[in-house]
Order: sequence, then structure tokens, then C-alpha cells
Amino acid sequence: MNDTYVNAKLIEPNLIRVSIFSSIFFDYENVYLIIDDKEEIKLDKPKISSLPSIALLEFLLPFNIELGHSYFLSFSTCGRVPLDVSEATDFPDFDKEFFYGGNDLGAIYSKKETSFALWAPLASKVLLCLKEKNASNFSIYPLIRMSCGVFKTIVKGDLDGALYHYLVTNNEVQARVNDPYAKGSIANGEENVVIDFSKLDKDFKLDHLKKITSLNQAIIYEVNVRDMTISNHTDITNKGKFKGLYEKNKTTLGGLKAGFDYISSLGITHLQLMPVSDFKSVDELNPDDKYNWGYDPSQYFVLEGSYSTNPNDPYCRIKEFLELVKSYHEAGIRIVMDVVFNHVYEYQNSVFEKVVPNYYFRKKENGVLSNASGCGNDLATEKRMVSKLILDCCLFYVKTYGVDGFRFDLMGLIDQKTILNIQSELRKIRDDIVIYGEGWAMDSIKGIALANMHNYSNLPEVGFFNDFYRENVKKYCSGDMSTLDKVKNAYAGSCFDFIVPKHFLAPSQSLNYIECHDNHTYFDFLSLSNSSMGLEEKLKRINLANALLLLSIGVPFIHAGQEIGQSKYNKDNTYNLGDKYNKFSYSLLEERKDMYNYFKGLIELRKNLTILSSSSLSLIDKNIDISEINNALKVKLIDKGPLNEDYEVELIFNPNRFDITLEDADKISLGKGKDNRVLIPACSLFIKK
Repeated sequence: MNDTYVNAKLIEPNLIRVSIFSSIFFDYENVYLIIDDKEEIKLDKPKISSLPSIALLEFLLPFNIELGHSYFLSFSTCGRVPLDVSEATDFPDFDKEFFYGGNDLGAIYSKKETSFALWAPLASKVLLCLKEKNASNFSIYPLIRMSCGVFKTIVKGDLDGALYHYLVTNNEVQARVNDPYAKGSIANGEENVVIDFSKLDKDFKLDHLKKITSLNQAIIYEVNVRDMTISNHTDITNKGKFKGLYEKNKTTLGGLKAGFDYISSLGITHLQLMPVSDFKSVDELNPDDKYNWGYDPSQYFVLEGSYSTNPNDPYCRIKEFLELVKSYHEAGIRIVMDVVFNHVYEYQNSVFEKVVPNYYFRKKENGVLSNASGCGNDLATEKRMVSKLILDCCLFYVKTYGVDGFRFDLMGLIDQKTILNIQSELRKIRDDIVIYGEGWAMDSIKGIALANMHNYSNLPEVGFFNDFYRENVKKYCSGDMSTLDKVKNAYAGSCFDFIVPKHFLAPSQSLNYIECHDNHTYFDFLSLSNSSMGLEEKLKRINLANALLLLSIGVPFIHAGQEIGQSKYNKDNTYNLGDKYNKFSYSLLEERKDMYNYFKGLIELRKNLTILSSSSLSLIDKNIDISEINNALKVKLIDKGPLNEDYEVELIFNPNRFDITLEDADKISLGKGKDNRVLIPACSLFIKK
């Protein structure tokens, strides 16, 4: 019967649908349900619908199918057909029945034994393939199905460093899979590794960090591990590696600070690392062959091996990343991880689809996979075990590595409940953990409350990248005066109904930025928006934009290289274009050392103006006055001095191509010109303290 195809699916707990495609006219025969190759049940005659070449049979069972068993339908003419139970993940009570709240998923090591636990509620069989140190072959251990669809086993002995993977049978198909909760791996995820975390030094040097009470006390600097260390214009030894990012006393060829010392010199409070969890698109053994930022996650609990000095040593990446975090903590800088929980790399080959088919990925009402991420799939974070995995992962990085916060890629695709739960649970550990992300309102599924900016009032302590700020400040500082009124609102943290409706409840929700890893750098934006603009004017405007950014109400966010006007050669998305487009240019730093010094001075000024990081709307409203003079933004601040005395600061941001003359120099002079007047140069910031 080469021209006949038969498929059997469980579509309700007690309803099986069989589809038969054949050139032979369908003639009903007896059908048997075979359970675990032991029990055989004759099925009652089904409801039949038939068309030429197609027949649909629906068998209503007198009992509900119990997941976790092997099921076949037996036909005398078609043979045995496996029953596909994947649709069970969409049954109304699935999450309630199979939610597992335990904290023992993965490989939990002790010197005497290691427990292995895998959540696989659809599976009929799970085998552990384990290779101990110095063993020549893998040993096979069956896992026992427990409650909530969890399979477990305990293997005696000291398994530190043992390699392992699983063989999972779903719908009578066996798949080799990694452990979704694996904490260690050899290169390219070829095998997972049992890790003894008790060997690690858990002194995260938190005592070196200055206390913060709100996200808007942060000054965030975004880097990529490879980009910040790969340049041949420095004497950094471990280029492109975690280790290279914390090497001390490294310089450019011209003698300026490089790497760790450069970052530490800026005065920032938080260093945001672009993805450092394991990603798929780079060969960890040959990382120079192919470049990628890493927004293609593979193993969430495992660190990226291409950033390790020895990818095949599972402890190497762990120890090096832990040392990175501790080194920056000692310098007073917190570490934020950029995490990608909105999609995975190739869902059909992902560990999630292999372990629990049809569960982890969001679908539209018509059953088609949701692809709002643009990456082929969206994680169904609203499902309880997906949400748990994300929470468990964040808890793991805080507890194991001492990280200080998370930037959620495409956070607008993650449900609100998950984000709020993460924030709540993390702050039980440390109350200074920061949570922020991309809150774009993207295609959504009906009935899911997502963590996008439209829902800011439901997420009062979560930060959002403020594209309203970005678009208007970029244009204004380029000389487009039509955006001035909107810039006034953006300056105040976008949290007042002032000129335009507010975007946020408080300034701590507003991640103010003009540049990040994607989209054009500000230098390239200026080049593309005005081809006649000369280099000197571009650099002045970049300084002005950085000044406005760092002296605005809200949370300043800076992309590495922004401070020196770096270009990506007019490319707007360089995620896979290589070092030429992405590396931090230390040679450019030497050329534009004055911009670096100016940038550092702005950060120092921001820290001294405490009103800029205030969380009190009433205090901001009372002590900040925003106006304009000749299309220049004029801001008057009242701040507290060292002795708690009030003092006044005036800031005038002049994006005009001409100087502005101030006639009332007696009141606001920094340096008087002739006739008691002051000139504010074109494309500059004027400060009067």
C-alpha cells in the first residue's frame, strides 16, 4: 500500500482522529488501540467522513488517554500507526495537570550521587546516556516517570565532569536531546556536562557596589564581549573572550586605557553584555569563521563557549564569566545580561520541540506558529512551564554568577505575569536587581497581556527602551527644530502630560537612548540625513546629543562607541557582518580623546545633579523648568548641594548652526562677552552653575 498514508492524532482527551489518504476506496475494518505493547482494546465503530482519496475517522473512547504511555492503532490493512498525542498540550487543563514546581530539573550534583530530572509529559520513555570521566562508552539509565510528567533517576558515584544527553521517545519517535536545564556543556553543545558548583567561589564582591534604590540611578553602557576586546590596536591578550574583558592595565597602541580599564574609567554604573548565554550560529571551536551577536539562543543555562579560552573545558567558561562579574563589581560596576526569551534558533530542531512537542511555541488562532519576533517562532511564555524555565534561568544567573539585572530582548512578546514574577522573585534575593527591555507593541495573540509599553502602568518598576525619546532627540540634535516640543516632554522622562501625553508612570521606566547595537549609529544617522554635513559638525552634534542624553530625566543608555562618534559604515543591522563593522575602534578613541573626556565629564555632572535621578514626580515638577530660547532647549534645575542647600543650574542645548546671544548675562553668565552678553556657540551645551 505504497499510495496510502495514515495518521492518528489525539484531539481531545477521549477522542482520536484518523486521517487516511489513499487511492483505494476506504472500507471500514476493525481497529485496535495497543497500549505499551501489552494491552489491546478494540475500538467502537467511529464517526466516518469520506471523500475520494480521503477518509476521516473519529473514535470516541469510553476513557481519557493517559499520557506517558506508548499508543498504536492497529489496522489489518495498514498495520500499526503510532498515536500522536502532541495536541494534548493545548487541552484546557494541561498546564494545571502537568505544572511542576520543583527545583530539581536538570542534573543536581553531590559527591555521592547525581539526580537527573526532565519534564517530558508526553513522552512514553526517557533514557539517560551518561559517560563518566575516563570511561570509553556511554552507559544507559532508564528514567522513571513521576508525577506532573517529570522523569527522574539517581546515579550513584562522583559524576563531576561526566558527559550526558537524553533519548526521549514522543509519539513513538526517539530523539537525542540535550538537557533544557543543563548548566554545563562542551563545545557547540555536543554533550552536556555534570557540574559541581560547590567548587566555585561565590564571593561576588557585592560590597563594592554603591547602593541604588531605583533604575533611574543607573547609567548603562552596552558592549559585546568580542567587539570590545577584538581590536589589534590594543595589547589585550585574550581577544574576543570573557577573559579579555576583565584584563587589567591594558592600553591602546597610543597608550590610552583599553578594555576593562577604559570601561571602568567612564563612570558608568551598569555594564550591559549582549548575549553571553549559549547561542547557535558561531562555531565555538572556530569563532573567527563566522560572526554573530548571539540573538539565536540554544542553551539558556549554559554560557557561550566562543567567549571561553577553552570551549571544551566546561568549567573554563563558568570560571571566566564569574571572574568577569567579580572584577567589574570590584570596580563598582554592575553586570546586566541581555537575555533572549522571545524565540529560539530553529524551533523545529530545538531541544524544546524534541522534548515536549507542540508546547513551548506560541500559535495563532488558526494553529500556525506565531512569528512576531521575525525569527520563525515565539516562545509561549504564558504557558506555566515556559514561564518557570525563564524564571529559573534568571534565578540561576543571579545566584550562581552574581549578575545584577536583565535586559529582555523583545520584551513586548513576553507576558506581563512572567516579567512581574521574575522581578518579584529576584528582589527577594537582592532588592537592587534591575529589569528592563524592548517593550515594542508587536503582533500579539488575543487574550495574552504582554509586557509592552502600552501596558506600562501594569509594570511600574520595569524599564522600557524609549523610542519616543530616541527618535525626537536624534532629529532635534541633528538640527530638526520641528521636534523641540516633543523633546521637552522626552527630557522630563516622558512621564508628564506635558505637550504630549505621558508614556510612563515614572522616569525609572524610561530608558533614554539615541543609539544601541541595532539600527544606525548616531554618526551614520547624521551622515545619511544630511550629506552636506561636515565631520566637525557631526562630532559637535554627537557631543550635544550625548550631553542631552546624560542630562535628561530618566535612565541614560549608551552603546559602546557612541561616545566617540563611531560609524558602522552606514549599515543599520550588523548582527552578522563581522569585526570590521562591529568592533570598538580604539584607534578612533585616540583620534577623539577630547570626546571621551567630554563624555566622562558629562557622566560626572549627571552624578552630581541628583535631581536628574529622582523618582519623585512632584520633586521633578517643582524643581525643573523647561523652556526654549531661539529653538534651543533651556532647562533650569534646582538641586541640593553637599550641605543640603538649594542651588540652581541652567542648561541650554543649542542645536542651531548659529550662535545664540543671551542678553541677560547678569543672571545666567558663565563668561560675559562685550556689552554684558554671552554667546552660546552653535551645536553646543551651555552650563551655568
